[in-house]
Amino acid sequence: MHVIPVIDLKQGAVVRAVGGDRTNYKPVKSPLAPGTDDPIDVVAGLIDFFAGFNRLYVADLDGIEGGRRDQETVRRISSAFPKLQLLVDNGSANASDVKSLALCPRTTPVIGSETLGSVAELERISDRLNGAFALSLDWRGEERLGPLAVFEDPSNWPDTLIVMTLDRVGRGAGPGLDRLKAIKQRAADREVLAAGGVRNIDDLRLLRRLGCGALVASCLHDGSVSCGDLTALLE
Repeated sequence: MHVIPVIDLKQGAVVRAVGGDRTNYKPVKSPLAPGTDDPIDVVAGLIDFFAGFNRLYVADLDGIEGGRRDQETVRRISSAFPKLQLLVDNGSANASDVKSLALCPRTTPVIGSETLGSVAELERISDRLNGAFALSLDWRGEERLGPLAVFEDPSNWPDTLIVMTLDRVGRGAGPGLDRLKAIKQRAADREVLAAGGVRNIDDLRLLRRLGCGALVASCLHDGSVSCGDLTALLE
């Protein structure tokens, strides 16, 4: 099982994601990095908290919302933490968008269905990257965000899938287990990562039993998952 910490970037700072309401995200306040929202400091705090983290998910909210992509911060993180593999969603929606991101060391582009224009574009991205990307299947409630065919046709899914339920993010609602089970059944041997709603170690244990990994943030900053919890879970 993989448990992957998340940072959400907005205007160069780390913010606290709640319910997918991006316009109202506030700077993160965390005991893991007291008094700072600087991405390098927050990532350092996450690594100090649990040295077993070897991947980091970066959501570039400015890029996802159609603004300027924060390539510089991604490069800073990659340079400062050479042992981390980065999963980066910066709103890339076509083959041209992903080209520069894929050149950043140890970076795997994440393509979100929310910003994707068509299945044909997904196929072009896959060809450009030789399948070396992750696909985020994005929901808000029961609404699928993006082209419906992306959700319905597994033949275009890469080796890593993220099941993202935006309205559960940061709200302690628990992961959407029924949705995860349905995707896992269709994903064959692909990696499936749950995103949104993880509250505590019990949720992580449930996800492990399903054969899923998890993207986590709030439960780390709130202290509801401890270093000891992660050590016992992942040993």
